[in-house]
Amino acid sequence: MQTESVSKIKRLDQSGYPLLVARLLLGVVFLLMGWNKVSDPIAFLKLLREYEMFPSSAYVLENAIALTLPWIEVICGLALIAGVFVRGAAFALLVMLTGFTIVIAIRAIGMYNTGEFKSFCDVKFDCGCGGGLIGMCRKLPENFGLWLACWIPFLSTSRRFCLASLLGNTPSTDSEAAANPTKITTESATS
Repeated sequence: MQTESVSKIKRLDQSGYPLLVARLLLGVVFLLMGWNKVSDPIAFLKLLREYEMFPSSAYVLENAIALTLPWIEVICGLALIAGVFVRGAAFALLVMLTGFTIVIAIRAIGMYNTGEFKSFCDVKFDCGCGGGLIGMCRKLPENFGLWLACWIPFLSTSRRFCLASLLGNTPSTDSEAAANPTKITTESATS
């Protein structure tokens, strides 16, 4: 029974459709979120400072994060949409989403503990994600859903519908790799 389930999951993965859906969803979301921050880095820096993660003397670090983080989101989004460096982009987004979600949750819990809110779901603030004020009972599950979606391109062995496989840099499936074991792949080395 377990072998049958694993076989079904492998067939679904090799179809390339879960990977395609996850790549496009994550790619568009992070391209838009990143572009919002790139287009107004001062506003993003101000939102970043509201988290009070760094002492005021670490303004250089805050400035560096405010300038680079949005571009990383844009580049990862574009890579996922195009289907190049899929595993590397997914890993970068996994790391960022883990950090973002922890920091957002800590800030939300701190705000809730002030006693100004009747419930945790009443806690709302602009988390710097580009969506304006957002409630934590929406934002935290949303981040968790995106985090889960990142595992699909990170773990998928299929590269069907990816630009990298169309250019011949990597086999689009494991069965193609098995059929041509001498083919040099760059996906595993660069992703």
